[in-house]
Amino acid sequence: MLFRDNISNMSSLGYVSGYVKKFIHLVQLERDAEMIKHEKEIKTLSGRERERKGRALLNMRGKKTGTGLGGRIHVKYSKKGEGTQLPEHEISVGDLVMLSKKDPLNPDNPTATVTEKTTYSLTLAFDSTPPPYLLKGTCRIDLYVNDVTYQRMLEALKKVDDASGRLKKLTAVLLGFKAPSFNPVKSHNPINQKLNRYQMQAVQKALMAKDIYLIHGPPGTGKTVSAVELIHQSVEAGNRILACADSNVAVDNILEKLVESGVKAVRVGHPARVTPLLREHTLDSMIEDNPRYLQVRQLRDKAFQLIEERHKQPYPHMRWRRGMSDNKILRLASQGAGSRGVSGAKIKEMAKWVKLQQKIDAFFDGAQEKEREIIEQILQDADVVCTTNSTAGSELMQERSFDLLVLDEATQSTEPSALIPLVCAKKVVLAGDHKQLPPTVLNQEAKRLGLSQSLFERLMRLHDDKIRSVLRIQYRMHADIMDFSNKAFYNGALIAHDSVKNHRLGDLGYPEGANPVIYLDTSDECPKEKTRMGSTSKINPLEADYIKAILRLLLNAGVPPADIGVISPYDDQVNLLRMNNPIELRDELEIKTVDGFQGREKQVIIVSFVRSNPGGDIGFLSDLRRLNVSLTRAKRKLILVGDSKTLSKNKTYQNLIKYLHERASVYIRLEDFRI
Repeated sequence: MLFRDNISNMSSLGYVSGYVKKFIHLVQLERDAEMIKHEKEIKTLSGRERERKGRALLNMRGKKTGTGLGGRIHVKYSKKGEGTQLPEHEISVGDLVMLSKKDPLNPDNPTATVTEKTTYSLTLAFDSTPPPYLLKGTCRIDLYVNDVTYQRMLEALKKVDDASGRLKKLTAVLLGFKAPSFNPVKSHNPINQKLNRYQMQAVQKALMAKDIYLIHGPPGTGKTVSAVELIHQSVEAGNRILACADSNVAVDNILEKLVESGVKAVRVGHPARVTPLLREHTLDSMIEDNPRYLQVRQLRDKAFQLIEERHKQPYPHMRWRRGMSDNKILRLASQGAGSRGVSGAKIKEMAKWVKLQQKIDAFFDGAQEKEREIIEQILQDADVVCTTNSTAGSELMQERSFDLLVLDEATQSTEPSALIPLVCAKKVVLAGDHKQLPPTVLNQEAKRLGLSQSLFERLMRLHDDKIRSVLRIQYRMHADIMDFSNKAFYNGALIAHDSVKNHRLGDLGYPEGANPVIYLDTSDECPKEKTRMGSTSKINPLEADYIKAILRLLLNAGVPPADIGVISPYDDQVNLLRMNNPIELRDELEIKTVDGFQGREKQVIIVSFVRSNPGGDIGFLSDLRRLNVSLTRAKRKLILVGDSKTLSKNKTYQNLIKYLHERASVYIRLEDFRI
């Protein structure tokens, strides 16, 4: 790779502008695809069908619960009927939702952001007072497009196009005009004494990097632990850090580890996991705990009291104003005069409304100013600010600069998403694994043109090992569970740590007779995959029944449901598996798609491959990163259920079946199955 060291000509050569134009086009394609997806579903599916798919909630009742950051109105929505659980749904904290009474596609329907999610309710934040009809009777809540995120991607791309100073130098490395550079070798003593040599080497190299560095962390190798060590050492050196990830869950993970390590961190945005530990470190909570926040609350209370009083006054409609400004109305009222055919009495009446509105505005402005001062103090005092990529582009964060950006789970971010936090940092360290799931991209044209390739992966291809450290020791899986993925995806580079390489369910006191890896081969049964009417997803009722029986064996053996995860690549199979299980287990037993288990782990993982057909068609299972994620979530027991005849049409799956016959317990009949 030849680098152009004269970066002053970057823009004139057209490379930067071409790069920016390309990604602006791809972002717009993806935005349109997401809007079309939701609007098409809302048009073609009934509310009940969309609720069954998990993208809408019907018959929801709202109740105001107060105000949050920025004076946003919080409303808690639950199902009609006290104590009614919400059905399984995809709506998560941070999502934008649309609320409606009758017509869900009415452009005037208000939107709100989900701030809290429980089994029984969703709490939504409205930027302004929600219409009264959303608090009377019932309404519908639909998952919708979060257009703010797309706009922030476009803003970040424009900043890259107009880059100067440090951002221009960073862009030079991003686009291959300049090789990554490093400071001289300097020994750093680790703060976390439990780091292994590969983790210490990765942190050391990342600290030496002047511009960009990659930490490649295969499953269970402590990628986030290494990122936290890097952050901690950078804080000790007096740097201001921004820690980001694409999803709320991933941000929460890094925040939790930072807090445990003693770093002073603040979470900007809405945590997905609402735990006391995380809540305590959110910006909203820290604002409310600030002694000066009482003044903010008092000012807002006064404003709301005056709003109630203002409602009693006639509103100065345009037919009475007749072009008169507020100041003119007040001046005429003080003189007892009329104007333009409007009587003095009417003007005095309007002046009462105007005076109340001015007081209301003053109270709200005062509250906002004091809140802004509190926020500034909190963010200045924090060593690390943690946000999603999107929130890093919010008005609150936009003008801030940081010495270091650490982007965790970087291979799950599209490149424009990663640019949102990148444009406000002097140096960037990306942590991820390009052998696991790529960013989710809906638009096939955008995917073909490169939107599904992460910045991490492009930089790795561009600069190779000059810019990357690989973590090798994994602390999650039994060696037999690790072995296939290790050879198929990591060239045998992974090493199982002594603490996990032989650990089994039996070590936890549960009866166990079979190997850590079990395969239940359904190929002797006739093909069982099906497609529901109107769906492009797949189900396999036979596998669902088998998994229900396997779960019963595990639960009877004493394995807690919280220690078990069930994975399937197909949404419809996930829904079928959920319906197949007792309602009392649904809160504790996690049944999710492969994407939903990225970055997660359980003592026991059961995988339903679903595909079973005479043609050997495995659909998007042929994206082998999906297989890698599925096989590497289990700590002590991995149970695979699938049709070997169908799967073996693919070379990698054929190798997997061969490996299972050599190293695993293989069953072809459910009645012979043993855990």
